[in-house]
Amino acid sequence: MARKTPCVIPNVSVRPICRVLPEELVWFHGVSVGESLSALPVIVVLAAERPDLTILITTATTTSADILAKRLPEGVIHQFAPIDTPQAVKAFLDHWRPDLAVFIESDIWPIQLRELSLRKVPNVLLSARITEKTYRGWQRFKGGVRTLLKGYSLIMAQDADSEERLEAMGAIVGPRANLKSVGAALPVDQAALSELKKLVGKQFTYLAASTHAGEDGLIAKTLEPALWGGDLLILVPRHPIRAAEIRLDLEAMGLKVAQRSKAEKITAKTHVYLADTLGELGVFFSLAGITIMGGSFLENIGGHNPLEAARLGKAVITGPDISNWSGIYADLLDDDAGFRVQGPSELGFLLSQLRQHPEVVRTANEKAHIVSKREANTLDTVWAALSPLLPERTP
Repeated sequence: MARKTPCVIPNVSVRPICRVLPEELVWFHGVSVGESLSALPVIVVLAAERPDLTILITTATTTSADILAKRLPEGVIHQFAPIDTPQAVKAFLDHWRPDLAVFIESDIWPIQLRELSLRKVPNVLLSARITEKTYRGWQRFKGGVRTLLKGYSLIMAQDADSEERLEAMGAIVGPRANLKSVGAALPVDQAALSELKKLVGKQFTYLAASTHAGEDGLIAKTLEPALWGGDLLILVPRHPIRAAEIRLDLEAMGLKVAQRSKAEKITAKTHVYLADTLGELGVFFSLAGITIMGGSFLENIGGHNPLEAARLGKAVITGPDISNWSGIYADLLDDDAGFRVQGPSELGFLLSQLRQHPEVVRTANEKAHIVSKREANTLDTVWAALSPLLPERTP
């Protein structure tokens, strides 16, 4: 039986799709880039194992939409998520009529969950992450959140702390699974990598990956002596829209900047290569001699995924705030497969030491690659728990 649906609602990431969709649909939701990308391995398996299903993923940011447009399996639909109001949620569910809803990490939306329960649609919270701050916030609504959490058909916590907090909130928690530990290495355009290697030549390269406002200058200032000495900093901002602002700040320091989006070439006089493009982080991880992970030198960001670097055989240096990735960083740091500093002075000292001892970096890189492969069974665990909740297979 066909699902009666009009054209897919147009948005910036997809063209309008006018077709009759299969009857059964699975809806995934990840609010931003990290959550939606962590769901990709599950979506890929689902698309391969159940081609009879329509798969929809929603996000809330244009950056995630742009990245997903390049990486989703063929036939998977992206839309922006409805706001959590009765009218918007009902309109969305009336249009798509999902048979299963899968939320990633910490998206607990009361109106969506209530409406799904009323429609008897099973819903799942995968790789659930509940921080201490989130836990304290929900304590003001103990009875309400207990009722909401009991509405989930399956909850899989991503770490022991989240599992403990969820149980204290009244949830019944299934097997533990951290989707952030799942996934293939980032794509690497070998032609682009080869061209950059020729341009860089013998310059030693530092990579500052996924930096936020305030970190770009901090890292460049820390590296200034090395940059004036002939080394190169590759700076990949988390939000490329900030490129013009970053460039002005760097040039105010007297540094010579080449900008990738403007096709400016690296020369022997370049101090900073501003890599303000999307989808090329794998190339820059592969090129880097030493990698610094952004989002960790400021408060209330929580760091970014170190496994993206580890899967390409690169250990990272992180700042003090790793709250979003504490479990994974614990594994890396316990195995000497990464480095953590508490601020700019420690970062400067560590960088100078690692620059003088490349064998330490090589060893850490090898260990990081090994750690990145440990969680290979996580996807199997998720699939085994999720499969019974899928709609029956259609011939």
